Parts: sequence; C-alpha cells; structure tokens
Amino acid sequence: MLPGSNGLNALLLVAVVMCALSVVTSQHKARKLYIELQKEKEYAQQMEVEWGQLQLEQSTWAAPARVEKVATQQLRMQLPKNGQVRFVKLNQPVPRPGAAFAHPENGK
Repeated sequence: MLPGSNGLNALLLVAVVMCALSVVTSQHKARKLYIELQKEKEYAQQMEVEWGQLQLEQSTWAAPARVEKVATQQLRMQLPKNGQVRFVKLNQPVPRPGAAFAHPENGK
C-alpha cells in the first residue's frame, strides 16, 4: 500500500457508508409515502361510494311520488278543488319600497 492511502481509504469508506445510509433512509421514506398514498386512495374510494349512496338517497327522498305521499298522509295536504283556484293578473309592475317612479302626467 501507498503511504497516506489509509486516510484515503478511511475517507472513501465513510463516504460509502454515508451513501448507503442515505439510500436506506430515502427508501424508507418512499415506502412510508407509498403506504400513505394507498391509504388516501382507499379513503377516496370510500368517499366515492358514500357520494353515490347519498345521491341515491337524495333522489329517493325527492321523488315526486314520495313528496306527494308525505304531503297527503303526514301533512294532510290535498289538491285544491276547481272553485278554490284563483288567478291574479298584474297589469303594472309592483313598486318596490322606497323606489321613485315617474308619473306619466308629469312627464318625468
């Protein structure tokens, strides 16, 4: 061996050990992140299933036949008879409170 090569060998050995440790550390971090990614994908899948169930539930609750059934049975509502229906015709727009309208007689 050459004189002074022991110091170089020791330095190279330290460099190799440091590189090996950094590779192990980065692989460990990558595995942890992959596990976390898989958990998040599973959670997203569960949320999609729940979303589908909620949409189905909403469509069931809002079905016209169900609304009519609840209105007649639970709320005791009924359709108005022919004589009970009144139509109101508005000829002019309804003024808003505090709004000033121009009068046709004044020309304003």
